Amino acid sequence: MVSTVQNTDVKQKDADRAVVVALTSRAAFEADGGDKVYDVGVAFTLLQALQRVNKCLLEENPAESLLFDIILITTDSQQQQQSARIISSSRHYGLEVSRFCFSSEEDFIESLLNNNVQLFLTLDRNEALQASQRGVLSALLHQQTASSPSEQLRVLFSGDAVVRSDTSPAARRFSAQLGEMRQRFGVFDSPLSIVLMTSRGGRDSCSGALQMLRSRGVSVDEAYCLAGAPRGPILSLLRPHFLLSDVAE
Repeated sequence: MVSTVQNTDVKQKDADRAVVVALTSRAAFEADGGDKVYDVGVAFTLLQALQRVNKCLLEENPAESLLFDIILITTDSQQQQQSARIISSSRHYGLEVSRFCFSSEEDFIESLLNNNVQLFLTLDRNEALQASQRGVLSALLHQQTASSPSEQLRVLFSGDAVVRSDTSPAARRFSAQLGEMRQRFGVFDSPLSIVLMTSRGGRDSCSGALQMLRSRGVSVDEAYCLAGAPRGPILSLLRPHFLLSDVAE
């Protein structure tokens, strides 16, 4: 069973143009923290960064409809029992969450499909795999996400996944939307940064990934060709909010 609560405090986005991003409430809030409201979770800076992109887009054009539309998904039975606390916590921290979805672990995919989610973000690899298998682009969040900046959304593309011939339609659609958003801003001081990282292969692999992204309307701000070198140091330097790759990696 799936229950959805619309946030009447937030202006609802254009369903035909908005980029719907769903996060699990476990990523947004600490399950056992706080008293009247939950303590912030690892995805708090990510939520702030998404909102800043929206704010900057609307400052550029008040009629802009290509915006992030944020949904919180709750499958944790303990948190579901405190649904009002999740909603009040979102309001307390000024999070512009459009809808709150509460479902069982078995039915959360239904929440994603019913809300036309274009990107699903979770701390649970199994949830990410399940969503991917049903055609929903998914990415894993990590504890390091908490150290990512709140003033700029940093999206990292895995070049190894970009050049694969079986790249999903969902991934192509999301990257195109992200590229269109990035074009709204200048080279400097953009609230949205797109980075490409190729772990395997040499310059040809990186060049192929760049060309593939450009064919989808995506221009990257930075590109790194690791050629088999460990990616940990680069990730520590870049501090991306999430990595778009094969969730099975």
